[in-house]
Amino acid sequence: MQAAKQVVLAVSCIIGACTIATAAPVERRVALDTTRLEQITGLKGSISEAENVFKVSKPRTDVPIKVDGAAMPPFMGLTSWAAFTPAHGHQVMLMGDTVLLEDEVNPAMSVALEAGLDVTALHNHFFFDQPRVYFMHIGGMGNPDQLAAGVKKLYDKIAEIRAANPSVGSGFSGAIPHENAISAAPLETVFGKKGQASNGMFKVVIGAKGTMHGVTFGNEMGLNTWAAFAGTDDSAIVDGDFAMREEELQVVLKAMRSGGINIVAIHQHMTNEQPRYMFLHYWGKGKATELAASIKKALDAQAGVHKP
Repeated sequence: MQAAKQVVLAVSCIIGACTIATAAPVERRVALDTTRLEQITGLKGSISEAENVFKVSKPRTDVPIKVDGAAMPPFMGLTSWAAFTPAHGHQVMLMGDTVLLEDEVNPAMSVALEAGLDVTALHNHFFFDQPRVYFMHIGGMGNPDQLAAGVKKLYDKIAEIRAANPSVGSGFSGAIPHENAISAAPLETVFGKKGQASNGMFKVVIGAKGTMHGVTFGNEMGLNTWAAFAGTDDSAIVDGDFAMREEELQVVLKAMRSGGINIVAIHQHMTNEQPRYMFLHYWGKGKATELAASIKKALDAQAGVHKP
């Protein structure tokens, strides 16, 4: 009996030792250097001990804003903020929301992308706001100094725009012709596919595939990218919708902005679809073939995400 007990004890010790040896190590998260984050962003912040999150904020006090005729102080949702929390190793995760006026959106987005930040959504929070206000959500994962520097560059760009022109712009630069006379053939060559022509305008549609509630769906149900051109070959406008997977969003945004295409919304159109799709809406002015080339560049960048 004693020998049996000794065998059981020995086996238990071996199992226990193996369990200890193979157990995943407890993740150690580096504490945030909040003083450093304040120095880099140039903003005072606050720490949430409960969630281990440090947040800096910048109220939009530079332009008076009304919603539905009521004056809106920053406390009512007109404050830009960026929050940092420790992630893996020496990295931190960043999330934030940026309050922007119409003429600030695309220059600010370009600066954010160039600084290594992710842009994850662009939309409105109000109706009947004067001037119109948009909200650009940002994110990131990486070196805390670099992420904080990106936030600083973003906020500085907004301040630079308003310092140069306190009044909000009323349109993108470039005239819009009154007549429509777009040549379809050169655009079909750029896109490598046939499009639709109507009254001097041109549209190309590129479908995608997905499933929802166990049902396959695609182009005709609204899962597509499209670009519509109006004006003339030398002075055109383009607007459209771009469908992409989450992992494709950043490369598409960078390609569109580098080509001078203005982003006017980033959101989703559906729920419970597989895979998940994001959509961005855009607007551009210029020569029709150059606009088409910029959009084709974004399509190529999107396709490149999944190449080995």
